Amino acid sequence: MHLMNLPELTAFAVEVVDSTIAGLPDEIRELAEKVPVHYQSQPHETVQAEGFDTDILGFFTGQPYSTEFQSNHPAPSQILLYLDNIWAWTGREITGFKEEVHLTYLHELGHYFGWDEEDLAARGLD
Repeated sequence: MHLMNLPELTAFAVEVVDSTIAGLPDEIRELAEKVPVHYQSQPHETVQAEGFDTDILGFFTGQPYSTEFQSNHPAPSQILLYLDNIWAWTGREITGFKEEVHLTYLHELGHYFGWDEEDLAARGLD
């Protein structure tokens, strides 16, 4: 088990997310490239205040695709990946970390497409 700091985890995660985006079909890749991904250690207090556990792996915030203009004050869409949580979840093992970053990113991207938890599970992204 290797101790990893946030900059090291971020470097691995950016590589995985970039590779995941590059492997998407063209029409989905173009949409995915428009959604910023932020890499954080753990969820901010505001996310926890919304009722989410401190150990969540990722979070999508903002308006899902095709609903961006249904609100007077649309929040920008973004994906947050909580790298220390993913690292702990995978037993602090780099191969598992990369696999979970890939899966968590796709899960949160699915929320951007408007998929709920049932839709995500049907696609193997739960």
